[in-house]
Amino acid sequence: MKRLMNVEVIKPLAIMAVFVMISSPLMVRAEMNHAEMAQAKTAKVGARDPHAYSGGYTLEEGPYALGGPRLLKLADEHKFWAIQGDRVEYDSDSDTGVFDVRGWYGSTYDRLYVKFEGDVANGRLEESQTDILWSHAYSTFFDTQWGIRFDQYDEGVGRQWLAVGLQGLAPYWFELDMTAYIGESGRTAVSVEAEYELLLSQRLVLQPSAELSLYGKNDVENGLGEGLSDASLGLRLRYEITRQFAPYVGVEWTSKLGQTADIARAADESIRDTRYVVGMRFWL
Repeated sequence: MKRLMNVEVIKPLAIMAVFVMISSPLMVRAEMNHAEMAQAKTAKVGARDPHAYSGGYTLEEGPYALGGPRLLKLADEHKFWAIQGDRVEYDSDSDTGVFDVRGWYGSTYDRLYVKFEGDVANGRLEESQTDILWSHAYSTFFDTQWGIRFDQYDEGVGRQWLAVGLQGLAPYWFELDMTAYIGESGRTAVSVEAEYELLLSQRLVLQPSAELSLYGKNDVENGLGEGLSDASLGLRLRYEITRQFAPYVGVEWTSKLGQTADIARAADESIRDTRYVVGMRFWL
């Protein structure tokens, strides 16, 4: 009985001893492999260089050169275009419409950018603003823009401006569009727009917006005064039937400020207005 117990005790110990003897060389070899790999990594300093191990041959010259123009194009080298209607809306109380349509053509870094916005009343274009800009990617989230702007008034004097601005996505996902203008006779202007999109669901989006305009000189012919000219706050709720088409309802408050308000009072015009609108947002 004692001999059987000794055998039962010794048997597991013998198995463990055999396992240790077999695994020890494998562990040593694995450690050597890891050491060799570490040395190889430190030796390959230029491992990300595509020509580091080509022996001097490239795709542009030598026996492996490809003839003709370069066939491979990366995604940021292609030309694209888009047309986006930020606002196409109608106010039934005043029987007026407002539109803000933008389009661009170009690559990721450089593109031609056109902004066209205006007011329509009684089937006529009362006033409009057209910006034709060259947009260049300044950073990951912002583009610099410079170009020209044309103002058209049904009852006023048209103006032309040189424009320089910054457009992009600010921290906390605010969309900003800031532009400064220099016009004839020393006229100057600044326009600042900001928008934010709050996703109530995957299709229902609440969009608050704000806009502020400043002018450096009085422009009585067009009802504009020096300093802060006008401000607007908007709130629109849209339902995205698709990402390309979304009807919306909204409200917008506008107010004329400073000397612009004085000019409006002198002409017996309202300086504040509240508009309830229906419209659509789209992009192609």
